[in-house]
Formats: sequence, C-alpha cells, structure tokens
Amino acid sequence: MEWILEESWREKLKDELDKSYYRNLVEKAREEYKNETCYPPEDKIFNALNLCPFDKVKVVIMGQDPYFHSGQAMGLSFSVPEGIQLPPSLQTLYRALGISLDTSDKPLGDLTRWVEQGVLLLNTTLTVRKDKPNSHRKYKWWRFTDAVIRALDAEREHIVFILWGRIAQRKERFVHVDNGRHMVLKAIHPSPLAVRRKGEWDGKEHFTCCNKYLNEHGIAPIDWMVVSEQVDE
Repeated sequence: MEWILEESWREKLKDELDKSYYRNLVEKAREEYKNETCYPPEDKIFNALNLCPFDKVKVVIMGQDPYFHSGQAMGLSFSVPEGIQLPPSLQTLYRALGISLDTSDKPLGDLTRWVEQGVLLLNTTLTVRKDKPNSHRKYKWWRFTDAVIRALDAEREHIVFILWGRIAQRKERFVHVDNGRHMVLKAIHPSPLAVRRKGEWDGKEHFTCCNKYLNEHGIAPIDWMVVSEQVDE
C-alpha cells in the first residue's frame, strides 16, 4: 500500500522524503506491517498531516506514539474513533476542559473536529506494533517529525506548540518564540501515572492560554468543547 501524504506537506517535506533514513524507515515499517499487527492502519499513518494541511495549522499537540491496543489508533495523537472507550490520557484532557465523563451522553473520543479547526495532532512516532509501546521509535520516525516542526517554525508564524511529556518536549529546540513568533506550552504527559506522580496535571490551563495567544494575534480560537457535543445524524 502506498502511503499517501497530502500535497502541501509533500511539498514542504520533499527533501526529507528523499533521505536515506526515511526510505529505510518506510521499508522496515512496511515489512513490520506485513508480518505483525501494527497501528494505526496503513492508510491512516499520515492522518494528522493529511487532515490538517500546512497552511491551516494553528496549534500543534504533540503525542508520543500511537495507541497500541486494537481499534484505538487513528493517526491523530490522543484521539480514538467514535465508539471506542476513552483512554485515560484523553480523560485527563477532558477533565481539564471541564467536560463531564459521568453522564449518559459520553463525549466523543474522535478529535477530528479539533483538527478541522487547525489543530495538528501529531505523534512523535507515527506507527507502533500491537501491545508494544515505543516499538517503532527505532525506525527514526522522530527525525521525520522533527522536520515537520522545523518547517512550521520556519515558514509560519503564531503557531501554538503544546508539548506534553518529556518526549514531546524534545521538539522545543526547533521552535523560535522570540518576539512572540510562536508560543510553546509544556506540561507533564496527561497519563494517569504521570499525573499521580505530580499530584495534578499541570497542563490544565493550556487550552485557555492557547486561545488567548491566538486571539492576541487575530487568529480564530479553537472551540475545544466541540467534542462534548453529539454529532448530528
């Protein structure tokens, strides 16, 4: 199966796609998909980029690598398809937004409606073997996602980069925030284990801070609460 990459991203990353590490990455990952169960489905590996073209990006939320249990991964960091039980990290995000998880009308786990507003939900590593977290980091996906961040930093202005957890925060070195060019927000990962160690999640104000920055630069803010609404049939 050919890995389709949206046209604007293919143009911005064309030099990266010709590098030997990337060709090796594709070869090894395809072999892994052939012989093992891997996530997300191959046609959704570039879902984050394909659904949010280069010039539409307002916010980047960095994850680690895809969910590694059946049916969860859809190529968008922290997002799961509609009908899938909300993972613990996503529950942390919703609680920070004040979205109730205890009602009969559960919020959607599919974050596509954030993406449609310009939120790039990008994992540091884009593939994973079933039940083996971080198993595909060895393929050097991080080099490819480094290139994504560098391109946005160099050619765009006033993007909010939200980096949750140590691995995501390695991307900070590629973002220039001088004179308000971009904004970086950092916190521990919203996984329950990390939150328990810290005592509380320190990223709960990021959604508000992000929108304040966008407003200050004349950019339409993100409606984070849209996931709590039921989709019209």
